[in-house]
Amino acid sequence: MPVPPKDPFGWLDAAAEQRRRDGLTRTLRPRPADAGPLDLAGNDYLGLTRHPAVTAAAADAAHRWGAGATGSRLVTGSTALHAELEAALAEFCGFEAALVLSSGYAANLAAVTALTGPGGLVVSDTANHASLIDGCRLSRADTAVVAHADPDAVRKALDAHQGRAVAVTDSVFSVDGDAAPLPALAAACRAHGAALLVDDAHGLGVLGDGGRGGPYAAGLAGAYDTVVTVTLSKSLGSQGGAVLGPRRVIEHLLNTARTFIFDTGLAPAATGAALAALEVLRAEPGRPARVRDVAAELHRRFTAAGLTAREPDAAVVSVRAPSPEAAVRWAADCRAEGVAVGCFRPPSVPDGVSRLRLTARADLGPDEVRRAADTVLRTAPPGA
Repeated sequence: MPVPPKDPFGWLDAAAEQRRRDGLTRTLRPRPADAGPLDLAGNDYLGLTRHPAVTAAAADAAHRWGAGATGSRLVTGSTALHAELEAALAEFCGFEAALVLSSGYAANLAAVTALTGPGGLVVSDTANHASLIDGCRLSRADTAVVAHADPDAVRKALDAHQGRAVAVTDSVFSVDGDAAPLPALAAACRAHGAALLVDDAHGLGVLGDGGRGGPYAAGLAGAYDTVVTVTLSKSLGSQGGAVLGPRRVIEHLLNTARTFIFDTGLAPAATGAALAALEVLRAEPGRPARVRDVAAELHRRFTAAGLTAREPDAAVVSVRAPSPEAAVRWAADCRAEGVAVGCFRPPSVPDGVSRLRLTARADLGPDEVRRAADTVLRTAPPGA
């Protein structure tokens, strides 16, 4: 009798069962186009993704340039819109030049891998975003993972290495919403002659004068030794990413970064939308302060009721849950009552502690903030 072929994916069933037992199974939940739950789960910090000027710019760009970029940026994928957005981002954030990529994830991979390499050192905060971690893994450089938001740990790691080095950090960490000590990190890097790479995904549009970002607020805009990555999918309500820094760094990435060279360019609609959102932010510089006020009010209500929530430095409000299973149920109960909140569980959280993650928005009114807070408090599980 013929021997039954071995199932090459049989091991997936055991892995799925283990995820189920651990309360870590993830599912997709398509949302409707019309108004659904009150959204405090997404990252539309400034409330611009449906702004009339932004959506009109996206539609106009698609009509003028087509639905897709048609190729990589170095072949046919660059348009006048890409160049205009790069110039606008660099000027707004205070850097010499910028390079737009298809996502913030691609921007981080590009920056980390192109600025490091074999024989070099990357010093990475233990709470960094997965895209920075993956960049470290792909860089083929030595990687030192150091304690969270600890400039002395960065300094010690750099002192133990001779040669090229880069320290990488989020400006605002996506799990707890705390800000990195950027001035002290920059000082540690300069003492060694190392570069500082800052992922400002959660700082752009929220921190700094008029929302110019965490590095701008820290006095690092335009610094000779600082490179910044941003996403266009959060405060700017669109999609894509960019690297900002000294012009020679941007030219180096253009010539060497694989996630730029071999990836299709950002779609014209997303490019036009991000450019229009940046223009709205310029015209309405009060939006960043409003989103910080909303985050502070949510935190005040949660802690006053006895929940454990870290004081937010930007737009992210993190509330601890007693277990992964409790976090999933808590988020589901909130959604059932018409409020969407994020749910962070291992392996998304570096410390293994599950959380609800709420994102403040500048376009939330007082009644909506009150409703969101009351819903979270009313559905809180025992032990929260």
